[in-house]
Amino acid sequence: MQAQDRINFKEIELQGILSQATYLPKPNIEKLVESSNLELTFYGSDSELQVAFFILTNHVNKTQAIAVRGTSNIQNALLDLSLKLTFDKKAEIRLHHGFSLVAKQIYADLNLYLNRSYVINTTGHSLGGAVALVLAAYLDKDNYLVLAAYLDKDNYKVGSVITFGQPKVTNFEGASALKHLDIKRIVLPHDLVPLVPPFDPLDIQSIDIYWHAGKELILLEGKQYTIIGGVDAMLRATKFTQKQLSEENLENHQMSLYLKSVKTKIPVAKHVTYENSFNLFNIFGSE
Repeated sequence: MQAQDRINFKEIELQGILSQATYLPKPNIEKLVESSNLELTFYGSDSELQVAFFILTNHVNKTQAIAVRGTSNIQNALLDLSLKLTFDKKAEIRLHHGFSLVAKQIYADLNLYLNRSYVINTTGHSLGGAVALVLAAYLDKDNYLVLAAYLDKDNYKVGSVITFGQPKVTNFEGASALKHLDIKRIVLPHDLVPLVPPFDPLDIQSIDIYWHAGKELILLEGKQYTIIGGVDAMLRATKFTQKQLSEENLENHQMSLYLKSVKTKIPVAKHVTYENSFNLFNIFGSE
């Protein structure tokens, strides 16, 4: 059985529901989980950062899910946040400065409520997905810190990282350092946000070039999907890289549209081979 045959779209749907729930007020989230095996262990929000985040705990399956909401204004956020990659001492890789600042603040709030004997999954949409990935990197690195300093404590058990419409977070070296994590980035073909910051093939030798971590799972029409990574993920839809965020792109970025597409893949989905349409002349604006 090949890797693409083992994609669990039901799991992706469940994480998508949690990502969408981050946009709801706390009472609505409580109502959502009250009839399930889940417990709302912690809820937090920051009006200045325009993010909300929570932990859901399943004591039956011994899992916890961290879900992070993106900003309410993706276009302004992408312009306002620093695009500079800086070395993050906690993750020990270079990270998007803005995302790491948000992740550090959230991590300090969540850390006391995490159960080291449970598997911890992270999820989020848009900037929330970027922060969810950074949080997983922090949890993973804390494993080594705990092992070295507190041998009587269990390591964090980092499970899946499933993000939706996530912008780039790190560089090639950072993505390589995270390759042991189970990272799935769910994207729609015409969502421009996962391509941000833009990729310029002429800068491919720069150590600060942004690079996606994990597998990119592209939701195609109907039951079809494809999986890519590495260079293919960076060169995907190159014709978009010279365009600004438009109303059409933002419509394709909606979490509700992601969930609708995921639902069409349940219970059976069809994997198709990815075809790279990259053309060197696209760099210079030619068709």
